[in-house]
Amino acid sequence: MSLKVGNLIYRGKAKDIYETDDPKKVIVKFRDSITAGDGEKKDEIELKGFYNSLISAKLFEVLEDAGVKTQYIKLITPGYMLSKRLKMIPLEIITRNIAAGSLVRRFPFKPGEEFKLPIVQMDYKSDEYKDPMLNDDIAIAFGLVNKEELKFIRKTTLKINEVLLDFLKSKGILLPDFKIEYGYDPDGNIVLGDEISPDTCRYWDIETCDVLDKDLFRKGETGVIKAYKKVASMILDKNDKKKWNVEI
Repeated sequence: MSLKVGNLIYRGKAKDIYETDDPKKVIVKFRDSITAGDGEKKDEIELKGFYNSLISAKLFEVLEDAGVKTQYIKLITPGYMLSKRLKMIPLEIITRNIAAGSLVRRFPFKPGEEFKLPIVQMDYKSDEYKDPMLNDDIAIAFGLVNKEELKFIRKTTLKINEVLLDFLKSKGILLPDFKIEYGYDPDGNIVLGDEISPDTCRYWDIETCDVLDKDLFRKGETGVIKAYKKVASMILDKNDKKKWNVEI
């Protein structure tokens, strides 16, 4: 690695954040940990962090090329990402293009129902309160963001959805929904953070409708790492593989 890995700043459910010798940059380590049900179901799956880092790096680069600002700087080596240090906003922004998961459990949508317009949902990121759904007024009342910041987040999220839908479709993947998070960078700008991987998105094979994401783990099915590997193999081109020195 070109930067020294410093003290551990934060340990999440599947990633560790470390200081570097630059106070404005961090190293994100993608672990092999996998969880579901607010962390109640846990396991370790070999190479999960490896593939998640590759998938996230590729999609961050696609978004950066489309003009979306992110915390991503570069993938140092598979499993370790150099990123801008962010002050995270405790919101989970969920964008839904096809009805699946909790949406069909809580509302009378049919599984697989396609929406004419994407649904943008906002949850309060809190294990203590079980990540409750919020509206704009509650988010503002909490002091999490202001009205203009919410407007920016929604506009950016819709752009991210458009870019990811087009890119993934070109690679043979449907994007039913995904969860993203934002934070303030060292200059005070709101940028996309966290990851964009099978841990945080639903990916379906366009031809077969096979599930290629963490839903396999949630439902206790096999083939989790095979699915993650397939996503990586579908979206990475030969230049990516050469740049990151990987064979998939």
